[in-house]
Amino acid sequence: MCCLEKEKIAKPNQVNGMFTNSLLFRKSVLIFMLLGLQHVVSQNSINDVFTNADRPARTSMKIDVSDDLGHEGYLPVSILKGKNEGPVFTIVAGVHGVEYSPIIATQQLIQEIDEHKLTGTLIFIPIASRGSFYNRTPFKNSEDDVNLNNAFPGDPKGSITQRTAALITEQIIPLSDVFLDIHSGDGPEDLLPFICYYNNTDKPKQTQRAKELSEVSGFEYVVSYPYTLRDDEPAKYAFKQAVQDGKIGVSIESGKLGKVEKADVDLTKKGVYNMLAEMEMYGDTIGGETKITRLNDQVYVRSKVKGIFYSSYQAGDAVQKGDVVGYATDEFGAVLEEYRASKTGIILYMLATPPINVGNTVMCISSNVERD
Repeated sequence: MCCLEKEKIAKPNQVNGMFTNSLLFRKSVLIFMLLGLQHVVSQNSINDVFTNADRPARTSMKIDVSDDLGHEGYLPVSILKGKNEGPVFTIVAGVHGVEYSPIIATQQLIQEIDEHKLTGTLIFIPIASRGSFYNRTPFKNSEDDVNLNNAFPGDPKGSITQRTAALITEQIIPLSDVFLDIHSGDGPEDLLPFICYYNNTDKPKQTQRAKELSEVSGFEYVVSYPYTLRDDEPAKYAFKQAVQDGKIGVSIESGKLGKVEKADVDLTKKGVYNMLAEMEMYGDTIGGETKITRLNDQVYVRSKVKGIFYSSYQAGDAVQKGDVVGYATDEFGAVLEEYRASKTGIILYMLATPPINVGNTVMCISSNVERD
């Protein structure tokens, strides 16, 4: 604003032509500011942007989120409305802020997808937990020490993370037909890329569609999780909240150890493009048919000690029940605890850095059900 005021008082009325140009310039700036103001105002309501009849359209907005503890922030949201009406497909990344591959993949998708060639609507949240992302804190938002992926349905009167969860639950999920939650291995985690859905027998149509979308995604490993959540229980997880609310919920896991690898980003994008193609929303299938390994019946090996973790295994390795898959020592190297595979299967993800604490998940082992 101070620059504009300087422009107004600098050498006025030197000649008629300059005065006219200056007047035109000021009118142009005023018009630009008014248009910009209208754009900001329109971004204050997701529903206003979503229900606007203009198609195609692209809008990015920052939805203010603050709490009574003095934390201030926003939820970044992009809405791409295709030329023709159709399903609403929501894509959320950065629920854990140190899972970088999903964040980069989502940002690239926002830039790549042409709304003029889109049918239906895409809703993007590129970084859901901004406090976790910018403060580089795995799992939890360091501002309030809350894990967003353990906070759903959220609390509109709670801390900033709880309010973020409530915003997604109340304003994003209800608009969605499909809710895709993109993750990766966090800072200390090695992970086998996979796509997953909940086997919710109470909502067979949504479950079947989630299974179909998973199987056309191009991911080799398709994981189904049991669903025993009652309607009156907190969902905790983002896409589990969507499933509880009757939406088609799917989650991608691609990437590990807080790294951004092109292969992981590309695999995530391929999965999204293939699901959009399956729904006849955008483009064609990428990469042809993929052999599928279906996994379920996950078990978790957990630590009972605090110490230094060792393992010669990696995500994707096969294990037999009873195999020693790692151990923990104290600071002097004395073994405190051994970790054994509690079933035969494949390591889906595991701890891959030395620090280990009581209650940490050492690894998740999943059974091999069927291979196409």
